[in-house]
Amino acid sequence: MARENILSLESEIRQCRVCVDAPSGKPLPHEPRPVTVLSSTARVAICGQAPGNRVHQSGVPFTDPSGDRLRDWVGMTSETFYDRGRIAIVPMGFCFPGYDSKGSDLPPRRECGRTWHSRVFAAMPQIELILLVGGSAQKWHLARQEGLPRFKTVTETVRNWREYLEPTDAPLNSPKFLPLPHPSWRNTAWIRKNPWFNSELLPVLRELIQAMT
Repeated sequence: MARENILSLESEIRQCRVCVDAPSGKPLPHEPRPVTVLSSTARVAICGQAPGNRVHQSGVPFTDPSGDRLRDWVGMTSETFYDRGRIAIVPMGFCFPGYDSKGSDLPPRRECGRTWHSRVFAAMPQIELILLVGGSAQKWHLARQEGLPRFKTVTETVRNWREYLEPTDAPLNSPKFLPLPHPSWRNTAWIRKNPWFNSELLPVLRELIQAMT
């Protein structure tokens, strides 16, 4: 089967209105503005949760404090991070999902994964490393991979990160995965409680990113 054209697919995604016109549950509470970056050459894909309100306004992924922390984690300049020739960015939900009653971001819309994600990754077979940022991305991607372990929590999944980088039973030519916590500043306490994240995981992550970008 022919590989789908990246630019055409990205254009189609940016016109998507499924969460308004055919939603699962309540419709999106505002006009859609899908935010994603596809690439025909990038070897690394960053797969997070969903855009926040700042990203909804800018139309550029990770233009917020979480993005600043993520770029520090991976050791990238903004220039490299936003170079679509090097990095693809595919959140689980392409649009800002709105706020819950407590003022926190709602979970990513389920329509995106169901409608787009299989097509997106089929169109990017060159991806070698997928960074799974947060629980939603970890659940979706790891559930679709044979031979990889499943853990109940983000902490357990990230703690066992080596099992995803060096899997013993994964299919040939499948990408490697590296699970990460969400880079929200709300997770600062989590990082303090898990010092191995900074001392063991991040050096490996930065080395991989440098080699692949």
